This record gives sequence, C-alpha cells and structure tokens, in this order.
Amino acid sequence: MKIAFSPCPNDTFVFHALVHGLVPGAPEFDVTFADIDITNGLAASGRGPDVLKISFAALPWVLEEYALLPCGGALGRGCGPLVLTAGGIAGPQELSGRKVAVPSERSTAYLLFRLWAAAHIPGGIGEIIVMPFDEIMPAVQNGTIDAGLVIHEARFTYPAYGLHLLADLGNWWETDTGLPIPLGAIIARRSLDLEALSGWIRESVRYAWQHPEASAEFVRSHAQEMAPEVTEAHIGLYVNDFTENLGADGYAAVHALLDRAAREGIVPAVNPELLSFK
Repeated sequence: MKIAFSPCPNDTFVFHALVHGLVPGAPEFDVTFADIDITNGLAASGRGPDVLKISFAALPWVLEEYALLPCGGALGRGCGPLVLTAGGIAGPQELSGRKVAVPSERSTAYLLFRLWAAAHIPGGIGEIIVMPFDEIMPAVQNGTIDAGLVIHEARFTYPAYGLHLLADLGNWWETDTGLPIPLGAIIARRSLDLEALSGWIRESVRYAWQHPEASAEFVRSHAQEMAPEVTEAHIGLYVNDFTENLGADGYAAVHALLDRAAREGIVPAVNPELLSFK
C-alpha cells in the first residue's frame, strides 16, 4: 500500500510503527515523504497514493475520490499559524496593500489567513507571494516582504529572527468559534477497507505514545536541522487526542472551517455527507 506524509516530526512520530511493520495485521507500506503542498497536489491530480496527509483546506477538491479518516491528522488548540512582521506595523489594518508571503495557496494556514484578513483588513492585501515555508522568516527579516504567514516549528523559532507577532490565527479561530484548529487531514481512497486502515493508524498512534523511544531515530533522521527540543515541542503540540480520534469537536471544527470558507468563496461547497467516515 502506498502512503505519503511529510517529514515533519509529528507525522514521522505518528506513522513510525505503521510503516515499520509494528502494527499487527497491517500490510507493508511504500512511503513517500513530501511537504503537504505537494501531497495536496497529488491528491487533487487523481494520481496520488492510497493514503496521504493533506491540508484540511484541500479536502473540497478530493472528497469524491478520497475519504477523510477519523485519526492520524493534526488538529489542536494553541497550534495555529502566525502572521509575523519585522516591526513597524502596528495592527492588521496596516497590511492593506502590502506584500505577504504564504507557504501555499491551498493550505489550511492560508485559508485561515483569508478568513482573518476578510474580517480585519478592509482594504485587502496588496500581493500574496507563495514561497517555501523555511524561506518566509528570512524574507520578512530582510524586508523583501512586509509580513509572513508561518507554520510548524516557526512558532518556536521566530524570536531568533527578531520578528514580531502580529496575529496568532489559532487564537483568533478558537476565540471566534470555540473549536480546535483543523490543520492536516489523513485521507484514503474510498475503495479501501477504511475501517481496517483507521484501526491500523490508530494503533500506530498508540504505539508511538507507549514507546516514544522506538521512533526517536526515525523522527530525528527526517527532522532536517531541527533542534531536539524543537522536535519534542513540535510532537507535543501536534500529536494529541484529536490524532487518535477526531471526535465530535474535531468534526465540528472541520465543518465550520469549510462552511465559512465556502461562504467567502474561497473553496467549493462540500456535501457534508462526504465528510462522514461511514
């Protein structure tokens, strides 16, 4: 079975047991490591693998072919994307007409940014520039762009660049809705045994929690230059109860995000029945 997920610590931690034959009854997996912007494109192309991690924001384009699984993904509280500046911008309204860098135009981070901007920047952003997420903070720092939308470990490292937090979009979303932030979804082809697959992924999550040392080298080998303490914080933030089971709050958050985005014309409207696991 083919699977694709990112080399980020939360994904390698969650899927370590599954792809190393440590989950009883699970088949052998052929793994592709790819940033979520790439997996979003793979899913939308119709040529994607059997199972993959994508942005919740990309779901409306793939739900006919793929089902949303109730486990393995990334939702949470206090883990949303940040809008950063190099200083000199006092409030959101001052982003009107400015250049803002984002990591992807079909990411949950960008979707949240669009919803937030619609409510806080009456004049609209001047120019959106897509660039790899690891290039965004240096570009803000050197003044190439006026603000940057950052994700992942940038939550922990942006002070080292001397950057200022203009908005925490996770805090905004949680305050506005009372719901967790849906970031990364696990999807699988509808032709598969989704019940069994979900069970294997859930067992992989539980194995990771019960044997954190088992995945340590696998996680470290794919974490690039991330410091050990940042890796640990990353896993602690993004692997939580929602990873084991979306639950009522998780599904409510997904519905709220996609419904709001559809009303703003950012994504196509979704048939709610397609979001159901059954």
